[in-house]
Amino acid sequence: MTTMTETSARFREFKMPDVGEGLTEAEILKWFVQPGDTVTDGQVVCEVETAKAAVELPIPFDGVVHELRFPEGTTVDVGQVIIAIDVAPGSGDAPAPAAAAPAQEPVEAPEAEAEPKGRTPVLVGYGVAESSTKRRPRKGAAAAPEAAAVAAAVQAELNGHGAPAPAPAAPAPAGAPAGGRPLAKPPVRKLAKDLGIDLATVVPTGKDGIITREDVHAAAAPAAAEAPAAVASPVVPEAPAAAVPAAVPDSARETRIPVKGVRKAIAQAMVGSAFTAPHVTEFVTVDVTRTMKLVAELKEDKDMAGVRVNPLLIIAKALLVAIKRNPEVNAAWDEANQEIVQKHYVNLGIAAATPRGLIVPNIKDAHDKTLPQLAEALGELVTTARDGKTSPAAMAGGTVTITNVGVFGVDTGTPILNPGESAILAVGAIKLQPWVHKGKVKPRQVTTLALSFDHRLVDGELGSKVLADVAAILEQPKRLITWA
Repeated sequence: MTTMTETSARFREFKMPDVGEGLTEAEILKWFVQPGDTVTDGQVVCEVETAKAAVELPIPFDGVVHELRFPEGTTVDVGQVIIAIDVAPGSGDAPAPAAAAPAQEPVEAPEAEAEPKGRTPVLVGYGVAESSTKRRPRKGAAAAPEAAAVAAAVQAELNGHGAPAPAPAAPAPAGAPAGGRPLAKPPVRKLAKDLGIDLATVVPTGKDGIITREDVHAAAAPAAAEAPAAVASPVVPEAPAAAVPAAVPDSARETRIPVKGVRKAIAQAMVGSAFTAPHVTEFVTVDVTRTMKLVAELKEDKDMAGVRVNPLLIIAKALLVAIKRNPEVNAAWDEANQEIVQKHYVNLGIAAATPRGLIVPNIKDAHDKTLPQLAEALGELVTTARDGKTSPAAMAGGTVTITNVGVFGVDTGTPILNPGESAILAVGAIKLQPWVHKGKVKPRQVTTLALSFDHRLVDGELGSKVLADVAAILEQPKRLITWA
């Protein structure tokens, strides 16, 4: 897909690319540039989050940022222009930005040619104000009689009466809608609600009478300072008690987190997996004392210098050997063609917890890697995931997954299959426990493994063999050599 367009010999536009596989939208998390900044080919200008990962977008040409089309936090469709670049600065007057959306200002809908100038802006989700076909009063001019009447009616409603309050209402600010409803973006409205501020009492300073975040904060500062006096001696004696903001707003008792991006994709994928593939989970508890000794020895081995050695490395290698011995488990179900797709390669997924949710990047062709190579790949995978830099490509094409719940001190669980895969191995905490060893009860390092598999293509016998092989290798690590 082409991600840039040429509006003239001077200005070029960069479109939201499809940074994943068939993704249709992405959210702009952060802009690294602002209008007037100089950029160079390959420079990262913003970070976006898709349904799979957070991705940094580089600009493909040199120039000066002319305008940012969308503020941070906006979800943009693939193919929409997100930034315009002046590639020949200083060659003439630049045209005014056509569709820029400032980070803190509401988006104004384009005006139809047939409508008169001075149309009241349309805020997303609120429709056209009733005064959209009327001309705005000039700045500094006296308010129209009907505007004053509407303002009085609003004041009366605030006072809890059906008729105007005895005191005359202040004229509506220039640019405010004649319908009386303050203009503000949804985030600004939420901010006002959280702070207990009535938008009808806020003086707008934004374009066309729009209330900005700064206006709300300005109104909240004096309100907070005068709150005790206002409660003891209300300005409007007739105002009912309900008009006083609650002492503990709802926002202090609960937090609402939008489900979007990676978290939304995870939820949809897990629901689809749980209700599509018939899951079966088997468990085995195994003595891994010898595996722990091997890990300690490998940490001192010069051939493993520079790579991270831990029990997960040996478990991953054990699973790869078990798959080699039971290749039928490494498959996928093709619903459209009603076929079982046997994979002759292993892209080993490792579930990783990140600030944006649980993701499952995978090690490509893990079956071909030596132990040092596998250790290096695991280290890079975990580091990249924790830094939030995992690419969509790194999470595509997995065949089998490992999830290590033991790092949280959990003994075991029933893991849900990653969509498109046939099996997932959960590894529990490794703990020192009493264990019968050579006829005597001794303290041994013990863990519990759980293998979930898709029963459409993996029957009980096959699943049991895979799990038993992994357990046998962890109990006697020398089988990594004899079975490989």
